[in-house]
Amino acid sequence: MAVIGVLTLDIFVETSHSLKEKRHVVKSLKDRLRERFNVAVAEIDGLDSWQHAVVAAVTVSNDKVFAEKVLSAVEAHAESVLAGALTGTSIEWL
Repeated sequence: MAVIGVLTLDIFVETSHSLKEKRHVVKSLKDRLRERFNVAVAEIDGLDSWQHAVVAAVTVSNDKVFAEKVLSAVEAHAESVLAGALTGTSIEWL
């Protein structure tokens, strides 16, 4: 049976003064997470906000323990990359 884990990252880019600046930060994060952890990543909310974004990272596995490790590593990496810009996270299992 497949397990689907969705990690949601709430991001507040305080230094952003335009959508272009925010999108640069979000795109950089998405590219890093895809490359390093082989997860699907998309910006799912805050698309028209200059400073707020919600990004989801998704993994699919037949082992929930493995999926939990992947999402925990993604969260830790995002926190290190974003520093104080990461304002919240949540994990949902499908």
